[in-house]
Amino acid sequence: MEILYLLIPIAILLVAAMVAGFVWASKSGQFDDLEGPAHRILMDKDEPQVPVPKHAAPPKRRTGKRR
Repeated sequence: MEILYLLIPIAILLVAAMVAGFVWASKSGQFDDLEGPAHRILMDKDEPQVPVPKHAAPPKRRTGKRR
């Protein structure tokens, strides 16, 4: 029975920390756009992610048959 004097305040502090974390995430914009990243994966552009210098020649495409 005496353990309740320890467990109840710990539980209250834990709930308060979770509520504070949720409020912080809401205010910082974590839940603003939930569908955007999912659509970005589907609308993938086949462009290289590494920037190519302007003076470099474009990559050559293979025109032969595969072996």
